[in-house]
Amino acid sequence: MSDVASQKRIVAALLKCGVNRVWFDPARIPDIENAISREDLRGLITDGAIKAHQKKGVSRGRARARIAKRSYGHCKGAGKRKGAAGARNPSKKAWVQKIRAIRKVLVELRDAGTIDRHLYRMIYRKAAGGQFRSVAHMKAQMEILAGRMK
Repeated sequence: MSDVASQKRIVAALLKCGVNRVWFDPARIPDIENAISREDLRGLITDGAIKAHQKKGVSRGRARARIAKRSYGHCKGAGKRKGAAGARNPSKKAWVQKIRAIRKVLVELRDAGTIDRHLYRMIYRKAAGGQFRSVAHMKAQMEILAGRMK
């Protein structure tokens, strides 16, 4: 094998890649050996005697397949979980989601005239205190409260 190490190093700098990615055409090795200057090597690159191999990447195919399975509940069993339940679904996040839903429904009911401002404020404060599990629970409690107020 001929010594083209210096040419390989220069070409790597020209192609802005690593030495291991440089490819020399085996049929054109004598021409590459005779190419001393950068200009000579640039000419061989344009001729196609010297190329850079494509970068090797990591395929996302398996990851996409796993994500697709997880979207419908597979691959999520106890053996796949590392964090605690509170780390995977923080209680604050759950609370924010719940309170926003409750407050949105309350505003809709008030604006529609289904409940008056007094009842709205009373339920709003109870919701803030964590008295309702969900929107359905709040509506059930409102019916009971409305019955008592009459």
